[in-house]
Amino acid sequence: MAQRRMFSKTITNSDSFLEMPDSSQNLYFHLSMNADDDGFVDNWKSIMRMTGHKEDDLKVLIAKQYIIPFDTGVIIIKHWRMNNYLRSDRYKETVYKEELKNLSLDENLVYQMDTNGIHRLGKDRLGKESIGNSKEKFTKPTIEEINSYCKERKNNVDPDRFYNFYESKGWYVGKNKMKDWKACVRTWEKNTSQDSKTPEWFNEEQVVKPLSKEEQEEMNSLLEEFKWTKMMFL
Repeated sequence: MAQRRMFSKTITNSDSFLEMPDSSQNLYFHLSMNADDDGFVDNWKSIMRMTGHKEDDLKVLIAKQYIIPFDTGVIIIKHWRMNNYLRSDRYKETVYKEELKNLSLDENLVYQMDTNGIHRLGKDRLGKESIGNSKEKFTKPTIEEINSYCKERKNNVDPDRFYNFYESKGWYVGKNKMKDWKACVRTWEKNTSQDSKTPEWFNEEQVVKPLSKEEQEEMNSLLEEFKWTKMMFL
């Protein structure tokens, strides 16, 4: 395996990449440095443990489509071919040939999962039930599908926010596995105002409202009383 790895600024300087948490960006670099010559990483758990990264850091990379996970437990760097070019005399073919068969390269040399390929981590990999393992069959949508549906309905739902929110929840709605993602989009649509784009899970009670004039005067009075009481005991 080659000892040097490269990174394309097209990827690492993009808004999508830089908007991720620093910990997820850092994990991306560590995973890339330890990938084989085709971009596969089979020891991501050890890498995360040694570098102090959390499961959520990996989930962000999956949600943002910077890595593709497989049920077999390996992951692949999606933009590997954009980042790296290896001379034939230094290239060593991956041992994960079956997983590679489920991938194709688009015109930008980006790995794409074949429609028949499985691209999720099993429950023994991330500690949670995989989508599709429940009694209710559910096909997880892509951000592109969500974006297309939102454009079709001409609503104000943010496809990235919708995808990342439910990806982090394992595609559960409350205690149940999501049955119809389009229905959930329509629910967000109903709860999203024209101006604020506020999703259904936003809780107005969490917003800190300014004190009224009367409340501010009462607060000042209590502070003054506390000050004098403290002076009496000094």
